[in-house]
Amino acid sequence: MAGATQVDFYLLGAADRRARLTTACRLAEKACDQGLRVAVRTASPSETAELDELMWTYSDRSFVPHAVWPAEPAVAEHTPVLIASGTLPDSHRDVLINLAAEPPPDPARFDRICEVVGADEEDKRRARLRWRGYSDAGLAPAKHDL
Repeated sequence: MAGATQVDFYLLGAADRRARLTTACRLAEKACDQGLRVAVRTASPSETAELDELMWTYSDRSFVPHAVWPAEPAVAEHTPVLIASGTLPDSHRDVLINLAAEPPPDPARFDRICEVVGADEEDKRRARLRWRGYSDAGLAPAKHDL
């Protein structure tokens, strides 16, 4: 299906919640380095705050330019990565990194969706439901073991 949203599930070997956030930072950095605009959807405002802090400190060799959404329009326009636990901006549709338990309400609005899945059974169970939802929507998810 030409032009369809690409969905990738990244399966972590660790059940550590922090590993999911660090992986999200790495994926955001890689997309940002490619000139893409990234939205990171978190599960809660507290996870948004934790990820915001981690983007500053997860690597001593790099920095991921980011802001928490909602942000001032001028800030959002010039910031490649926006983090939110609620509604996502229309401006950042190249890549969605989904850390929430459910899929985004309208996956087709993104060019690519990255799902980061921890090794614990509850995370895997929720990921299987999201996979099924994407498949039912006509998308073809791919799996990557990390």
